[in-house]
Amino acid sequence: MASASQPAFDLRRDERAAAPVAAERRSGIIVETDIPARIDRLPWARFHTLVVVALGVTWILDGLEVTLAGTLSGALRESPTLRFSSVEIGIASSLYLAGAVGGAILFGWLTDRLGRKKLFFTTLTVYLVATAMTALSWNIWSFALFRFFTGAGIGGEYAAVNSTIQELIPARMRGWTDLVINGSFWIGAAAGAAAAIVLLDPAFIDPDFGWRLAFLIGATLGLVVFLMRLWLPESPRWLMTHGRLAEAEAVVAGIERRVDPDTRHPGTLPRVKLMTRTHTPIVEVVRTLLRDYRTRTLVGLALMSAQAFFYNAIFFTYAMILTDFYGIPTAHVGWYILPFAAGNVLGPVLLGHFFDSLGRRIMITATYVISGLLLAGTGWLFVNDTISAEAQTAAWMGIFFFASAAASSAYLTVSESFPLEVRAFAIAFFYAVGTALGGISGPLLFGALIETGSRTGVFQGYILGAVLMVAAGLIEWRFGIAAERRPLEQVARPLAFVD
Repeated sequence: MASASQPAFDLRRDERAAAPVAAERRSGIIVETDIPARIDRLPWARFHTLVVVALGVTWILDGLEVTLAGTLSGALRESPTLRFSSVEIGIASSLYLAGAVGGAILFGWLTDRLGRKKLFFTTLTVYLVATAMTALSWNIWSFALFRFFTGAGIGGEYAAVNSTIQELIPARMRGWTDLVINGSFWIGAAAGAAAAIVLLDPAFIDPDFGWRLAFLIGATLGLVVFLMRLWLPESPRWLMTHGRLAEAEAVVAGIERRVDPDTRHPGTLPRVKLMTRTHTPIVEVVRTLLRDYRTRTLVGLALMSAQAFFYNAIFFTYAMILTDFYGIPTAHVGWYILPFAAGNVLGPVLLGHFFDSLGRRIMITATYVISGLLLAGTGWLFVNDTISAEAQTAAWMGIFFFASAAASSAYLTVSESFPLEVRAFAIAFFYAVGTALGGISGPLLFGALIETGSRTGVFQGYILGAVLMVAAGLIEWRFGIAAERRPLEQVARPLAFVD
């Protein structure tokens, strides 16, 4: 434990202590280090919990934003100022996702080039400002513009945060941790739903003012998270490959002291040899993804695209299904989303450890296929009008108990399957392409299908989502890799490593 006069986890001090060696930040130098092995051997400690909380809150923010967009759709349509149509709400939702695509690509590339720490502050700032401005929207175009930049901040967060977490969490706990963090999206979803229940209640507040207050929740939470991240260190794995070995050693030593002050360096841990580099050229990044790891790229695209369509198509239009087909009042939609969110949180929490024990291939395949089959069955009940709003919600809880674990495993797969030097860009690339193929098209398609008032049309959309999930699961079974409990450097050899 740290002494009373010493901050518990001031890892910035360790980075500052290494500042005099800045002159060593050059490329082309061959060095040896045991940093990866030292990180992976650590027991779980308060340090890891704080990393997960400070960085993993990104998914809570995304869940909050997505839920607000869905639960507030009725209020936006009824607003005397805005009066959005279902199609306009679909456009705004798709622009949010389009922003996430652009932000992921831009900030993902910068994360690999400039470092994890700089970018997870930058992306959070973009999100914080944009979501606050959303509360001041005056028409569809201002609302859509601010949603676009909100999405850009969230998309960039995925790349910067996912790569940092992967590189700081010990290998034996990486799968469960990653799934639980991604599943925390639904904590934000529940918070958004609860906020909507209060802020859209005419007895409590004017709904046309309430939806504006709802968007300010994200900005307030983002400010708190910004302060929480001030103590976080740069990824030692990123530092070591970029010629900043002394800084990386200082950070790891600081973590070891705080995790276990009695830690003694055994001196017998596996060491790796690498040639330092200041950056990885974009040509090499593209070659790595499309040539050297093309099979893994196929798997990543299949998993990300399928889950993006599945989730965004259904969840962005969840409120409209309840109001248009079941006659649920807008102010009551939040009550139906709360149990739905609970199923999504429980899936990764209860199933996550099986991804580390039974293995990635069997669990990813199972969760994808089961999700697709259950959606098809529920869609059949919906099109025949034999299911109530309450039963529909219960069915969706069951579906997304598995689908939440499936979607989280997609992010786990793309963040651990590629070399360290291209990890953030790979996460951004798959998130962007998957979202563009599955996420942007989903809300537009379902918004149009719901506008027709036809249950058959909506059912056809459900079948498309089910087919995509089952196909992605089968692709994982055929081409997936066994990454469970293995160090990242064994799953995908860093480009900087030399024999």
